[in-house]
Amino acid sequence: MGKNVIRRKSLETRSASEADRDGGVQSVDRALSILETLAEDDEGYRLSDLAVRTGLSASTVHRLLATLESRRFVQFDRAESKWHVGVRSFTVGASFARRRNFTAQAIPYLRKLRDLTRETANLAVVDDEFIIVLTRMESREIMRSLTKVGGRVAMVTSGVGKAVLATYSDEDVGAVIRHHGMPRLTEKSIVRPSDLFKELATIRKQGFAVDDEEAETGLRCVAAVVYNALAEPLAAISVSGLTSRITDRRLPEIGRVVRDVAAELTAALGGVTPAIKVD
Repeated sequence: MGKNVIRRKSLETRSASEADRDGGVQSVDRALSILETLAEDDEGYRLSDLAVRTGLSASTVHRLLATLESRRFVQFDRAESKWHVGVRSFTVGASFARRRNFTAQAIPYLRKLRDLTRETANLAVVDDEFIIVLTRMESREIMRSLTKVGGRVAMVTSGVGKAVLATYSDEDVGAVIRHHGMPRLTEKSIVRPSDLFKELATIRKQGFAVDDEEAETGLRCVAAVVYNALAEPLAAISVSGLTSRITDRRLPEIGRVVRDVAAELTAALGGVTPAIKVD
């Protein structure tokens, strides 16, 4: 066999290998897109709706769902003809919370926070410049949650996010704004960087952040940071509730409670809470 033939066959083999690899990466990306879409709605999706939401053909979605179902990452409700997230997705996702091994230790403090404020208490972390709710202790009062456990929310639109952003340098805050923008979700949303920087300065002084109907009208959230041993943000805790209960009069009191419980949890985890700067 001549050298040119060998070289040609080698190139053909490499091209086929690269095509298989690229196709495999694309399939993984599409399958993950389907899982992320299913996680958005507990009611589930029909095949046709999933195709529209993901921008994929129905045949492609069906093929990927069949593979995911065989591994129990999704499940099909035949009565409603809808697809849902499967038990295996929960198992894999739960490993994230286990890796963040402070979650179990935080539960008593979330319970204390809920009982002291009578509002829903949340524990959240930052992941890729988004806030992810790890767990919560539900209020006994009537409540509608803005973000479910495992849900992601932009940092600039949440109390927890602003509490963490207040620990960042102005340069790092600017990078977050450039990457994700400042969406207007309600009439009270902060949409100008200058206003956000003023808000962060206030948060640094008082030790807690407030989402004052900035993410959803009628809901308020009060949050404070939990620090690690290097006095860096490890997580954040918050309480959320209706504005009719978290009133202007109660805000300072709730803020102090959230700040103090966050400091207690920080100490329990071996962390260090930075001193609040007072001018």
